[in-house]
Amino acid sequence: MRSHPVLLAQVDIVPYLIGALLLVFLLLLIFLLRFFNLWIQAYMSNASISLFALVGMWLRKVNPNTIVRARISAVQAGVGVTVRDLEAHYLAGGDVRRVVTALIAADRANLGLDFRRAAAIDLAGRDVLDAVQTCVNPKVIDCPEPGKGKSEVAAMAKDGIQVLAKARVTVRTNIARLVGGATEETIIARVGEGIVSTIGSANSHKEVLENPDRISKTVLAKGLDAGTAFEILSIDIADVDIGDNIGARLQADQAEADKRVAQAKAETRRAMAVAEEQENAAKLMENRAKLVLAEAEIPQAISEAFRKGQIGVMDYQRLKNIEADTRMRTQIAGEEVQRSDEGGKH
Repeated sequence: MRSHPVLLAQVDIVPYLIGALLLVFLLLLIFLLRFFNLWIQAYMSNASISLFALVGMWLRKVNPNTIVRARISAVQAGVGVTVRDLEAHYLAGGDVRRVVTALIAADRANLGLDFRRAAAIDLAGRDVLDAVQTCVNPKVIDCPEPGKGKSEVAAMAKDGIQVLAKARVTVRTNIARLVGGATEETIIARVGEGIVSTIGSANSHKEVLENPDRISKTVLAKGLDAGTAFEILSIDIADVDIGDNIGARLQADQAEADKRVAQAKAETRRAMAVAEEQENAAKLMENRAKLVLAEAEIPQAISEAFRKGQIGVMDYQRLKNIEADTRMRTQIAGEEVQRSDEGGKH
């Protein structure tokens, strides 16, 4: 008896279909078993996360291990955090484990930190766990910061003596102002400015040495933590030293500058005197030239007077006698001046 070809084809396809279904089931089983361990951990820890939710995390490029462990830690510590919040923070690029750890520490210390604020702090680039730890256990900041190359803050009292001070600032984190608040550098700068102004207002460096707590009290009363992410608990002066006598050095520099100005003015006056002397010498030479020209005209004038009969021989002779007498008197006067000068030297 012959079998129909169509029936034979149907009978041959059935085993393949069954095999394909078994293969799909096996692959699905292996895929589910991949998340079965995480599901068991969450279930046994009362942190209910379904297998389909774990598969969804995998499809959304979320690490299920991170979410499950963070969820288990939060549930075990009694911190209310949903799986959706954890996934959203993970997708935003935040550190889920560190945020959950910070929430647990804040809950133990009764700081009132919720997940939204913790996530915002983490996404802002701040270390939320370190902030919580600093809020519970305040830390000490050196002023000035040793890593900046300075070990002491230098200021000058009113008497001109330089005073070198070193402070230690105890701060704790202000969670409410952590996002958008100024950092430690601002605290250090403000404390340094307060130290300089306090020392500068002292009448003498001795006042600073006798009462170093005056610096800390004055600086602390200024409210330097306004607008920062920290709350200043105390400012303690660790060391106070005496530096240079800045006032005396400034006075010496001023005296040197005044001397240079006086020398410059004297040099200016000397140059003006030399210039005036040269100008007078030039005028003298000019007058001598005029005199020579005038004397050259005298013989001509005398000759002209002789021709016109205005003077006679006797008049000319008297003129010559007067000139000779004048030369003699001038010579005698010059010799007497010379003798008196020599006598003064002896």
